[in-house]
Amino acid sequence: MSEKNKLLTIGQFAALHGINKKTLMWYDEIGLFKPAAVNPENGYRCYNYHQSPILETILLLRELDVSITEIQSFMKNRSAETMKCLLDEKIAALDLQLVHLQAIRKTLSNHRQNMSTLLTMDLAEISVVEKEERCLVTVDIDQDITFEKEVELITAQTAKYQLGRLHEASYGSMISVPSLLEGNFNNYTKLFIEIPFLNRQSGLHIQPAGKYLRAFYKGSWDRLPRRYEEILAYAHNQGLTLSGYSYEKGINEAVIHQVEDYILQMEIHIQ
Repeated sequence: MSEKNKLLTIGQFAALHGINKKTLMWYDEIGLFKPAAVNPENGYRCYNYHQSPILETILLLRELDVSITEIQSFMKNRSAETMKCLLDEKIAALDLQLVHLQAIRKTLSNHRQNMSTLLTMDLAEISVVEKEERCLVTVDIDQDITFEKEVELITAQTAKYQLGRLHEASYGSMISVPSLLEGNFNNYTKLFIEIPFLNRQSGLHIQPAGKYLRAFYKGSWDRLPRRYEEILAYAHNQGLTLSGYSYEKGINEAVIHQVEDYILQMEIHIQ
């Protein structure tokens, strides 16, 4: 233990904790963290090993963006209880930040997948893909709804599920398979929002896991029904039974300069 009572120079103590010695000088000046001793002859600050846990606590709190004022208040009333309360608060904030970062990562991964699809896709191809279950927030619409009303409804849902910005989610529109089979190609009934890491709960639309027909469309909207006719013909020829909805979403909005280049992806569940 005697070795741990030896004094270290400010440079040695700063190096031990991976910080600049000017930081220790500033902490001393504002009364946050004082040296163990000051050489009366030259004014040099000295520290001992037993001060390390206190400094590491300060550095940890600073890394968590706790203000100097908050840390000063904590240091004056330092106890197991105040330490636990402070850590509870910061862990909760950190958990929220981690969820946000995970959501951003998933969004980036989705965008990267879209870009990979764009680089390898054949617009004429209709393929079968395997998809995992997704939980979607949906908004009911009809053919008479205005664009302004759609924006209002989506805004309300993003606020309800505490979605900060639309770039943190995938979104698109839904048209039922019965409508497609009846030739009602404009009978869209829902808008969907896929929020990353949204758990299954009451009120959500569940897009089932399984096989889906996937196709793409580029061109004037008035020719989209023709593409759906091709998809339905493909399903009929392959003996496939479609169910549920067609989930439509744009995959290249971020990289186009004119709406004519917009590419729509359609996915329809195979029963």
